[in-house]
Amino acid sequence: MLIKTKGPLSAAELAGELGITTEGARLQLVKLAEEGLLQFESISKGVGRPMQIWSLTPLGNARFPDSHTELTVDIIQTIKTVLGPEALANVILAREKNQQEKYNTALEGVNGIENRLTAFAAIRTGEGYLAEWRKEGDVFLFIENHCPICCAAATCDNICTSEMNTFISVIGEEVQVTRLDHIINGARRCVYKIRQNTVPAI
Repeated sequence: MLIKTKGPLSAAELAGELGITTEGARLQLVKLAEEGLLQFESISKGVGRPMQIWSLTPLGNARFPDSHTELTVDIIQTIKTVLGPEALANVILAREKNQQEKYNTALEGVNGIENRLTAFAAIRTGEGYLAEWRKEGDVFLFIENHCPICCAAATCDNICTSEMNTFISVIGEEVQVTRLDHIINGARRCVYKIRQNTVPAI
């Protein structure tokens, strides 16, 4: 709360605000950083060791009240009611194209399915999906442990279809993508099975 209201602070500054030792404050900061809620930047101020200045990560900011989910759902419902389902479908399609362009640009030059999955998982994790992948036999499983757009997807089925199209575009047309688990349907996470197409021998 102090970092949220006062901005980035050092361990010593936090210790002064909390009335505890600097070491005690640092231990709390490190613990919160391990949970992904805080991050630090080393800043040099004259002679001596650089000072660590701590700030909130996107995940840390997400701990505070935010009405963006309700706003998103309201906007989706308003578009559907005022402009019609076709207009909403066009909006989702435009978002899909933007997402594909963004991801493909970020992954430009990243070759090989494993390298692309690793880079893509890092991007999606940064967006709040907590993504990871693993290989099981001849298939790959791409796992998203969280869905930051779940409420919007529950309001508009086209969003999940759009996500599948984006996966195929990003991972490559030479693969088959199947959704195994789906948060919208009550699963704990979304899991996608990715199998590379095999070329039959001539």
